Amino acid sequence: MSSLALGSNTFPVEVTHISGHGIWLLTQTEELFLSYEDFPWFKNQAVNAILRVEESSPNHFYWPEIDVDLTAEMIKHPEWFPLQAAHK
Repeated sequence: MSSLALGSNTFPVEVTHISGHGIWLLTQTEELFLSYEDFPWFKNQAVNAILRVEESSPNHFYWPEIDVDLTAEMIKHPEWFPLQAAHK
């Protein structure tokens, strides 16, 4: 008897909450908070644009409608990564 090969993990990354202070992102391993102070690109966006997030590779997240590309490390330690673009 042989075992079947397991498929890839299909757990999607998901924005679980949007508040006046920032957004919560649920990944396969943890929940991350993105404050608007550290990630100003999200502050005045439409809810649909914030909710549409893709995990392009492990711990690498992309919001195509906002054109924001972040890693889990950037989210956990924004002080290590100065803002690269001005927000609108």
